[in-house]
Amino acid sequence: MRGLSEEGRQIVDDIARRHGVSSDAASQLLSALAAGGGSQAQFNHPELGGMGQWSQGGMIMIGDMFNHGLKAKVDALCNELAGVLQTSSPFVPAPTGSSGSRWPAELGTPSSTGSQNDMHYAVFPGSRRLAIEQRGLITVYDTGDHRIGGASQQQSGDQSLSFTSQLGRVSLSELKIVGDQAKAGDAPVARPNPAARDTDATPGAATPETDESALSGSPVPSQRASGSSDDEIFSRLERLADLQSRGIISAEEFAAKKAELLSRL
Repeated sequence: MRGLSEEGRQIVDDIARRHGVSSDAASQLLSALAAGGGSQAQFNHPELGGMGQWSQGGMIMIGDMFNHGLKAKVDALCNELAGVLQTSSPFVPAPTGSSGSRWPAELGTPSSTGSQNDMHYAVFPGSRRLAIEQRGLITVYDTGDHRIGGASQQQSGDQSLSFTSQLGRVSLSELKIVGDQAKAGDAPVARPNPAARDTDATPGAATPETDESALSGSPVPSQRASGSSDDEIFSRLERLADLQSRGIISAEEFAAKKAELLSRL
């Protein structure tokens, strides 16, 4: 986090004095609020009850959970410092042309970062994003309602990375990838379905069962096994003619089967 400007230092000192905390506690809280987009903060300071979280609208948790007086003080301090961020720029401006970060600028300022081996991560509560960088590739995840805190990782790879939030432990594999990388692999691979082959055939086309029954002159299972009626014979002749017209059977095969069927009349 960038340091405070001279004007910003004076503002923080004044607010700290009025709320009865040190300038260090107030400046750390201001930095946490800036990382949370001015609407939320994750902090850890002994004067503020240890580890805590604050969200605009009344949500406040501190490590000293039963100290309601301190909780009210931290809430009032957060609200006033959040107002400072809305009306002024208390930090030293960043050098022109330098982002000072490996992470995409649109994500904002991370509230926490970490690394292990060749993997780096950063949490962006303001944009509700988590960024993972590994082997030069940055993957961005949507953290949703999770206010992510600590992280742990096994040696098997980034998918084993897990975090803690106010909702409990959350695995990296449970978070949704956002951006261009979310498009890759989302669509299921189309696989042929043998069971649907017959129903997908062109209307009027013969199925394997139709071909066999027409060529052999035997009725299909739904028909009678013997004593075929004249209508059934003519129906088979029509199917045979259709098969010949589409080149499925030869003229000689059609003539032979036609003669066989007509002999049954």
